[in-house]
Amino acid sequence: MGRVSSSLSPAAFSSLLAPEGLALLDELRDHDPAQELALATKLRRDHPAELVSAALAQARLRQRAVAKFGAEDAARMYFTANGVEQATRTSVAAYRAGAFERLGVRSVADLCCGIGGDAIALARAGIRVLAVDRDPLTCAVARANAEALGLAGLIEVREADVTEVDTSAYDAVFVDPARRGGRGRIFDPEAYSPPLSWAVSAALKAPRAALKIAPGIPHEAIPAEADAEWISDGGDVKEAVLWFGTAPGRMRATLLPGPRALVSKGLPDPEVRPVGRYLYEPDGAVIRAHLVAEVAEEVGGGLIDETIAYVTADELHPTSYAAAYEITDQLPFNVKKLKALLRQREVGVLTVKKRGSAVEPEELRRKVMPKPFGKRAVTVILTRVAGAPTMLVGAPVS
Repeated sequence: MGRVSSSLSPAAFSSLLAPEGLALLDELRDHDPAQELALATKLRRDHPAELVSAALAQARLRQRAVAKFGAEDAARMYFTANGVEQATRTSVAAYRAGAFERLGVRSVADLCCGIGGDAIALARAGIRVLAVDRDPLTCAVARANAEALGLAGLIEVREADVTEVDTSAYDAVFVDPARRGGRGRIFDPEAYSPPLSWAVSAALKAPRAALKIAPGIPHEAIPAEADAEWISDGGDVKEAVLWFGTAPGRMRATLLPGPRALVSKGLPDPEVRPVGRYLYEPDGAVIRAHLVAEVAEEVGGGLIDETIAYVTADELHPTSYAAAYEITDQLPFNVKKLKALLRQREVGVLTVKKRGSAVEPEELRRKVMPKPFGKRAVTVILTRVAGAPTMLVGAPVS
């Protein structure tokens, strides 16, 4: 077992686009990464060592990219390690491209384009794209992806500093600043590359604009001119977007697939009330957008604790913006009591969730149910109720 180096030089990437490189990538489409060292030894008998290393690394990246781009596109596209990590998921990029199209946008300057994920979605929506990045290898990969997917006629890739690009000829600007550095994620918007303040100034100069930012951005950092949208896909929060030229001051959560959109009504925080029969767990995008009050109003409920984003109600009201659980038991946090309850209920499948608790779900699972007691499935929610550590036992509502 083992794997070859994943570093990629511009020259090595160019070799992948030559006939020998293309044939090698086709041969490696379904390779087993666990067997890379043995496979590399075999391939180096007939191909240059640098080409083999580059092809194996690219084949591995394509396998990783399937989760974001789908098997068909990932098998034809090219990637860098950072590109796979930072690229927009296809479902989210396609949703945003559709939003631009509905706004009447026919051309977009995509600044900090990366490997071209958003540019591809925009082009597939029939929008002409100027894709800009300052890294030569990243630009080469973006250009190769446009060619590989038959979109080169709509995507112009330009190697340049985005702060020096004239975007006046385009209907809209899209900026995806780099939010990772040598030490990992960057949380200060002014430490983005380019800084959020520059991106906002560029957006305000365009008829329409969208800025992709981290979903954890403090609300006080959002400009008054922005229409702020938090997006989740399949229940996972993916990003936040600041739109300009749409509805200044709006806050909304968009859930994919769908899309389903919840817009702020400016409601006050819900009141805290005792735990009812049902518990609602709002989608992460709803929580990030500070729209828990809108969910509470929809289901006729209140909070279980003023600091916890769980909504409770006595009756079941279906909602697209929260998962519902039917609660059967409410216990003070006590491992022995929970273990006894699970044994009494003959539980065989245990799901542990938490919000506002320092206890690790897997640790609790090992303590209370080292082996199945039966066949019944239950969910235990570790949280706080009116400030007290509490265990809520129940099951998801279909």
